[in-house]
Amino acid sequence: MIRAEPQIRRGRKFDQVLEGARKVFLQNGFEGASVDDIAREAGVSKATLYSYFPDKRLLFKEVAKAECARQADEAVQLIDRNAPPEVVLTAAARRILGFLMSDFAQAMFRICVAESERFPELGQEFYLSGPQLVRARLVEYLAQAVARGELAIPDLDLAADQFAALCKTTLHERAVFGLSRRCTVPEAERVIRGAVGLFLAGYAVKG
Repeated sequence: MIRAEPQIRRGRKFDQVLEGARKVFLQNGFEGASVDDIAREAGVSKATLYSYFPDKRLLFKEVAKAECARQADEAVQLIDRNAPPEVVLTAAARRILGFLMSDFAQAMFRICVAESERFPELGQEFYLSGPQLVRARLVEYLAQAVARGELAIPDLDLAADQFAALCKTTLHERAVFGLSRRCTVPEAERVIRGAVGLFLAGYAVKG
């Protein structure tokens, strides 16, 4: 007999449980986060927590999805996609780098790497709700800029990946390998200017 996959159930304290889980996962990692700790942090009973999330992996995936979606939606709302490409891409680079250097993103990255062999779906969910979502939003903007004659891009997917990679230059690797979990504003702006400048040098329509 094939067992049905456990399902998430939403209720009055759903967001409360998510926020408590978010704090505990970031502090203790996936394996170190106990249901008791999450319930205590969320201010709910274990019975309530299990009624919403019968599986801890489901809870982790929902935390990652909710936070990534929140940041992506916030970025879209704050960026005027009708502005010149240099303005839009600079704003997008700040959002991308800010997310990559955030405590949340770095902790999620470490958790996904640590649990990748036992629970590959954790990393897959984080990728789909984070980097993949950002990629989709970038492709959407780049297509609009191409249609307006501002950019000339033969491969939108590749260009979006290239831009995201440029935004990671130096600072993300230093954070991942534990050399520096923080960066100064001048360091971030240096990377952002370089990313936008190099990208436009390759794809901007010459007047």
